[in-house]
Amino acid sequence: MVRTIRRIDEIFTLLKQQLHTYGKSVVSRKKQKILDTPFITLISCLLSLRTKDEVTEQASRHLLIKYNTPEELVQLSEQQIASLIYPVGFYKTKAKRIKEISQTLLDKYQGKVPDQFEELLTLKGVGRKTANIVMVYGHKKHGYLPIDTHCHRIPNRLGWIKTKTPEDTEHALKKILPTGYWDDFNDLFVTFGQTICVPISPFCSRCPIHQYCKKVNVKSSR
Repeated sequence: MVRTIRRIDEIFTLLKQQLHTYGKSVVSRKKQKILDTPFITLISCLLSLRTKDEVTEQASRHLLIKYNTPEELVQLSEQQIASLIYPVGFYKTKAKRIKEISQTLLDKYQGKVPDQFEELLTLKGVGRKTANIVMVYGHKKHGYLPIDTHCHRIPNRLGWIKTKTPEDTEHALKKILPTGYWDDFNDLFVTFGQTICVPISPFCSRCPIHQYCKKVNVKSSR
């Protein structure tokens, strides 16, 4: 494993310069007419799992513009929630989870989303990625590193690390990525992975950091 990341300042600067026009991922940007709260971040993240950003954003608006607190959501049936969030992936399962989590927050946390990472993990359906996102974008806490499929794939492709799972990537990056870059990492690498460093045949010809990339497991590029 690489113990230091060479030219890290330049890499992040180049990424920011090229990617700023693409905008942020749906769970990290403030959605029009939707309050910016830890609960909104939590529900938006749950909706985003295995779902395209544009579908997630539409579902978030349908549900959360009107029903944006645990108190309001527990009043809805699972069927009502499902109809509002359709067609996100696994919408029936997600409707059940949203209602369960809302009830748990009311029963155990006075309707508030916990601001402790380990407490978030006790909520049914909340894994490390979601918990990290809630800590960073919901509670505005530092020292957390959300890792999704892009944040896992790209550091391995660059040759920074050699890991098999997003959780392994989180732990490995925390050892070599200076903490000053953690707050920007998810936004930058999700956008980068959606637009340039895509999973299959990445756009290496217009990549701002191609000269720093080892192109691990890249079989073809554009």
